[in-house]
Amino acid sequence: MDNKQYNALFSFIWNITNDVLVHAFEKGDYKKIILPFMVLRRIDVLLESTKAAVLEKKEFCDSHHLADYTPFLTQVTGYPFYNTSAFTMKTLKNEIDPQRLKMNIIEYFNGFSQDVQDIIDKFKLRQQVDNLIEANRLGSLLEKFTDENINLSVKPVMQEVINEDGTKEMVERLPGLDNHTMGTIFEELLRKFNEENNVTEAGEHFTPRDYVRLLGQLAIEPIKDKITDNTYTIYDGACGTGGILTIVQEEIERIANEEGKRVRTSIFGQELQPDTYATCKADLMISGNINKFSYRLGSVDHQYIAFGSTISQDGHAGEKFDFCISNPPFGTPWKEDLKKWGIEDKKEITDPRFFDGVTSFIPEIGDCQMLFLANNISRMKDSPLGTRIVEVHNGSSLFTGKAGGGESNLRKYIIENDLLEAIIQMPDNDFYNTKIATYIWVVTNRKEERRKGKVQLIDASNIKTVLDKHLGKKNCYTSDKNRKEILDLLVNFQNNDNSVILDNEEFGYWDVEVLRPAKNDKGETVMVKGKVKYVKDKYSFQIPYNYEGGIERFFEKEVQQRDPEAILGKATLGYEIRFANYFSRKVDAKETKDLQVKIGSMQKEVLSLLPKLSDWFRTDNIDLKESKNPIFGKIPAHWDEIQFKYCFDEINDTGHPDEEMLCATQNKGVIPQSLYDGSVVAVTKGFENLKLVKKGDFVISLRSFQGGIEYAYYRGIISAAYTILHPIDEDYTEYFKYLFKSSVFINVLKTCVTGIREGQNINYNILGNKYIPIPPKDEIKGFTKLNEVNELIYAFEDNVNALKEYKKHLISDIITGKIKV
Repeated sequence: MDNKQYNALFSFIWNITNDVLVHAFEKGDYKKIILPFMVLRRIDVLLESTKAAVLEKKEFCDSHHLADYTPFLTQVTGYPFYNTSAFTMKTLKNEIDPQRLKMNIIEYFNGFSQDVQDIIDKFKLRQQVDNLIEANRLGSLLEKFTDENINLSVKPVMQEVINEDGTKEMVERLPGLDNHTMGTIFEELLRKFNEENNVTEAGEHFTPRDYVRLLGQLAIEPIKDKITDNTYTIYDGACGTGGILTIVQEEIERIANEEGKRVRTSIFGQELQPDTYATCKADLMISGNINKFSYRLGSVDHQYIAFGSTISQDGHAGEKFDFCISNPPFGTPWKEDLKKWGIEDKKEITDPRFFDGVTSFIPEIGDCQMLFLANNISRMKDSPLGTRIVEVHNGSSLFTGKAGGGESNLRKYIIENDLLEAIIQMPDNDFYNTKIATYIWVVTNRKEERRKGKVQLIDASNIKTVLDKHLGKKNCYTSDKNRKEILDLLVNFQNNDNSVILDNEEFGYWDVEVLRPAKNDKGETVMVKGKVKYVKDKYSFQIPYNYEGGIERFFEKEVQQRDPEAILGKATLGYEIRFANYFSRKVDAKETKDLQVKIGSMQKEVLSLLPKLSDWFRTDNIDLKESKNPIFGKIPAHWDEIQFKYCFDEINDTGHPDEEMLCATQNKGVIPQSLYDGSVVAVTKGFENLKLVKKGDFVISLRSFQGGIEYAYYRGIISAAYTILHPIDEDYTEYFKYLFKSSVFINVLKTCVTGIREGQNINYNILGNKYIPIPPKDEIKGFTKLNEVNELIYAFEDNVNALKEYKKHLISDIITGKIKV
């Protein structure tokens, strides 16, 4: 499928929301309808051609009293699924009576084999049918998804053509949709639905296909000469729609074939989100990557693709695998897993994957990614090839956590057992919905001889290909050439500008307590039984593990010379990987010139945009009137004006102590405290009295300097002193977001404050009576044009950041004499 065909298919599916669902459903519900029916049609279309034969075979089985007819019917369909009802989605759409249509589609659902029933249940499709029937939209939706101009099948749509010589030929009218492209469409739709509804799925970052291919090649390329004719297992404990599993499977089989080996692969995974799990299961069935979904290990039945939390509901307990490839969620709390275990404190965890009875690998409750790494470590096989783990993390996994804590203990275990082969820093903006840099951990229990006792750090942050058009936050990708460059760095195992090879001990450090004599009120040393009483100082020292002379020499040289009374306290061994310490970015004149050219190009782009801006937001020939609120001045005569309090419902929902703590910020809206890099007032009690904020709410900050009125991108709880508002008409949400940040509205806020110092309180009783302008709904669509201006702003920010980085390294090179001025 080429780009033009992909874009046409994507646009068709996206536009179903406008054609069928708009005004009948809330925007937040669109994805709950579109995505499941897209997946269902993908299954349905494959069964159309064998429908009559399946019904005939089912009748045969019934007449011969064959209770287990599954083998007979799957043989007819050619797939590990079937449907025994009289309906297909095409025949269902012909029914015009809503109640009969509902009865028919329920019969259709019930006719599917068990694995498809599981998919239907995970998508809650029966509930969506009730909603669609009530809104009188089911028939229209079925018509759209069975339209002859789209093809959701893995098979192409063929048509007969007559050539000039009169011969007939079958040619492809519509290409098939393979499961990789289906995963891309699913993820791009989900991203756009979330953007339209102003939702960010915190920590959940879909892995681009170009990135996944690199993961597969990192797993197999370095050991391709050791592959034998055998069956290899692939596991992903955070498998999403299955993209990592299927692409890695494809890469392993391709590389093995190039090496002249005949291999088979089996894939195993687990997914927590019901809709993503359902999509994964459907595509694996359709593509044939899995022919059956259950297997037996010992006396216990397992699912190849398990549903539930990998952390607390291990779907593959006791299993070992050849390759463990994952992109686990970043910065996502895992408190719910404690409940699933039936415990209240992480200290009660006894799962041997995370606690061996002596050492705990259990991290802080706010981030689960290290638990996924520990889970993969537990899957390592004791075989000639061992196990290779390739796992994606953000930067926090490199250093977060104190010595003796779970995160540090896991790093300590991995490095001291010589399991860490390499860590690769990838470019920023490589994912669809996050700008953060990612790091690929390569872990194995069968290191090459030359790698033993060593760790390789690779800086691939600038090895990328720029996209002509951004895909969400993604502005670059990893091309075939880029992948080869990264793989060469790994395989060649040499020190250079982008690769550093270090001893394992380099990453260890001692966290040493300092003890000082206790002093009484008079400043005198406290003695107990003739001995000096020592107390622990609030500060500790971090001493490199390989410091010459050890802890004692460091303490003598760096501490006691300045503080003779101090003595050594408890020393705890920790491990961290300060990646940036080993690389300095070199900037040359060419790079400066490239930046100048790039910024110049962007300036031209902005100048070309200005005429469009004046066209988008014309003020000519508009009749104006005086606003009821003098601060707004004149507004269009056809616009309405409504008092603020009649535009919003005030929300006072308390009693949710387990929700995540939020904070209101001026630049980022209402976000979790864990994502805010500034200081916040920590709440330690009274959580049940805090107010619940939902995605899409607005929060009036307690102090105007904290941001005025901010939009909530996340669900959580916030101080009861804040006022929580939800738009009565959600269609105006985007308009309100821009209104509240406008200079004229900020002037309105200044008339609604109490107090005499900076950070005055915004008084909602005053604000609620202020009139605000309300444009007609057909005009608020114009506010989406502002998003294009935002894209330019983001692009300029990227360039400014690059210049700042350049300046920083230029100064460094000048003061160290590397550059003469």
